Amino acid sequence: MMSSIVRRVTVSIAAAAALTGVAACGGSDSDGGSGDSGKGADGAKTRANPVAALLSVEKSTDKADSAKVESTTTMGTMMSMKADGALGWADGLTGNLTITYTGGTMADQMRQLGTTSMEARYLPDAYYAKMGDKFAEQSGGKHWIKYGYEDLARLGGGSGAYMKDQMQNTTPNQSVKLLLASGDVRKVGEEKVRGEDTTHYSGTVDVADLAADQSSNLSAKQLADLKRQLEQAGVTTETIDIWVNDENLLVKKAEKGELATGSMSSTAYYSDYGVEVFAEEPAASDTADFTDLMQTQPAG
Repeated sequence: MMSSIVRRVTVSIAAAAALTGVAACGGSDSDGGSGDSGKGADGAKTRANPVAALLSVEKSTDKADSAKVESTTTMGTMMSMKADGALGWADGLTGNLTITYTGGTMADQMRQLGTTSMEARYLPDAYYAKMGDKFAEQSGGKHWIKYGYEDLARLGGGSGAYMKDQMQNTTPNQSVKLLLASGDVRKVGEEKVRGEDTTHYSGTVDVADLAADQSSNLSAKQLADLKRQLEQAGVTTETIDIWVNDENLLVKKAEKGELATGSMSSTAYYSDYGVEVFAEEPAASDTADFTDLMQTQPAG
């Protein structure tokens, strides 16, 4: 029954967005500028110390406020996807992405609604997903689904609070924080990424062992928050690789991990830091609230 498909997709979109993390989404095929900053003696000293280098990267990436991103993500049998767009994080997460589901149960569900691609729009208080005409036929003629972050937190219990946190607060420097928290930071070497000079760092996070580690330079609260987020996502271990340019900005990240439901992997490229990002709330007349869809659609 088509209405049960609408319900399942409505739930799956929220889960997928939270589990993959917004930072793994989005993009452009343009390369970021390399610049010359960080090439002096002080920069060389910083890069020689992996922890000090990553602290600089975390701060620089956070201050950049926005970037173009492109990514691919696979999560067991649930889904494989690719995404591209631009995101900003100066005052809450904002931006636009085009997300295409290329495999897994998520792609199967989307196919039943006539499309495997959707537009995702992030505003500080809500996440919006634009579906196709076939979906609109089953949702009162409305193409957009609105996921208010507070509604997600209220309706989903602990998992809803996790969705709210991930969809509202995830930024590119989260992967840097995770690498710092691993207690296993190491410099791999100098490598080219899309023609740009970068420094490659790597580490493995064992969620069960996350604890206050003075070498990570993260507070006990930061480590506890990261551990909670990973546990709620079902992550047990995760290997993180990042590539950083001479401006101390994240150029590429790759993550591989084990979830309670299977393995996951994602790769993201970041470019054009500081790009102008504008996201507008879709027209109310063309938007269905996910809480209403959950109440009106029969269970599948």
